[in-house]
Amino acid sequence: MYIRVPEEVRNIQVEHKYGSEEYWAGLIKMSLSRFFILHVLHRQPVHGYEITKQVGAITHGCCAPTEGSLYPVLKEFTEAGLVEMTTELVSGRERKVYTLTPAGERAYRVASRAWGEVAEYILQAIKSGNPPNGGFLMKEDG
Repeated sequence: MYIRVPEEVRNIQVEHKYGSEEYWAGLIKMSLSRFFILHVLHRQPVHGYEITKQVGAITHGCCAPTEGSLYPVLKEFTEAGLVEMTTELVSGRERKVYTLTPAGERAYRVASRAWGEVAEYILQAIKSGNPPNGGFLMKEDG
C-alpha cells in the first residue's frame, strides 16, 4: 500500500532533522568516536571497557562510545585489518584485548592529519559565523 505524504509534511521532517542539534551532535560524535578509538589503541593495547573509559576521559564525556556502538566499530576495524583482538585471562575470566596493526597505525596517522586539517577549517567557519556561546555536544550540568 502506498501512502502519499504531502510535501509540507516532508519539508517539516527534513527541516526538523537538519535543524536539530541532536542530529548534528550524533553525527559528529559518531565520527569523532571512531577517531578516538584509534587514538586510544595507538597509545596501547586495551580491552573494550578501557577504550570507553579513556575516550570519555580524553573528550570529557563528549564522544565516549557506548557498548552498543563500540563493539560494532571494533568488529569493523578488525575485519578491515586495522585491529587485532587477542584474549587474556584476568581473575579467571577471558578478556578481549585490542591492538592496532601496522595498517591501523597508518589509518590513525591519516585520520589524525585529516581531523587536524578539518578542525582548523571548522574553527575558522565558526569564528567567522559568530555562533552563540556554549556547545551542544557537552552534557549540561544540572
